[in-house]
Amino acid sequence: MKTDKLFYRIFLNQSSLISELIPEIPDGCEFDYKAPVVKEKEFRLDGLLTPLGDNENIPLVFLEAQMQNDTEFYSRYFGGIFVYIHQYKVNRNWRGLLILNHRNQDLGSEKPYQDLLDNRVQRLFLCDLLNQENLSPNLALLKLIVTPENQAVSEANRILESAQNQAQFNLRLDLIEAILVNKFPKLSIEEIQKMINLREADITQTRFYQQVFALGRTEGIQLGRTEATQEAEANMVIRLLNRRCGNLNDDLLAKVRSMSIPQLESLGEALLDFEGISDLENWLNNPDNQ
Repeated sequence: MKTDKLFYRIFLNQSSLISELIPEIPDGCEFDYKAPVVKEKEFRLDGLLTPLGDNENIPLVFLEAQMQNDTEFYSRYFGGIFVYIHQYKVNRNWRGLLILNHRNQDLGSEKPYQDLLDNRVQRLFLCDLLNQENLSPNLALLKLIVTPENQAVSEANRILESAQNQAQFNLRLDLIEAILVNKFPKLSIEEIQKMINLREADITQTRFYQQVFALGRTEGIQLGRTEATQEAEANMVIRLLNRRCGNLNDDLLAKVRSMSIPQLESLGEALLDFEGISDLENWLNNPDNQ
């Protein structure tokens, strides 16, 4: 169930991943997610994606992730689908989407369901992604789930570096943390966060970091006010410090907001080596940085 929740969290947050894996679903189509219980035989459908809106040509998607061998998987999966269709009088087309570990998994006989597997169900084998380069960020997130532990941090950082804006960066970081917590169950969330700290991710090279600083300067020029640029860069540095060191108190916030643009740019570079609030305080108290 822990793995199931991880996959559904990814699909709900990265809605474009559905259309990427099932090409006939238009990009940007939104779904509602629930885990209904099918009565009578108590089949439980792990994931049912129901299209939002009035377009009846968009199919229901029966989504399930299975990482371990299970000789009754296919019979249970298709049994649950058809009991659900009967019980809820479904009159919409449907598709299946299975996220599986590798092609050699024993999930039971495919023969009774071969036509459905060939024509109705999209199967993604995560281990197939390990040999593929230049994946989309969506597929790179799925690849991270099966990436060997000694390569996971570098792979996570590459995903972060491809972020194009702050919202995208924050969303990917949230999902990456969830994936790594699942991959390293003996580590605390604090230890996971240290594994993907901003210094290792080299946040200054991300599009997100560069564009926000560039935006601040552009806004300052357009408005004809130096304060606009200074405020934009101060906000940017504060966001990075909060991620790096934890939330800043009011005194530290005031000091950062009062800094000049050159000081902010210097702090933006220095914070990559910070490990906590004490490093920020030491930097602020150093006369050479004033």
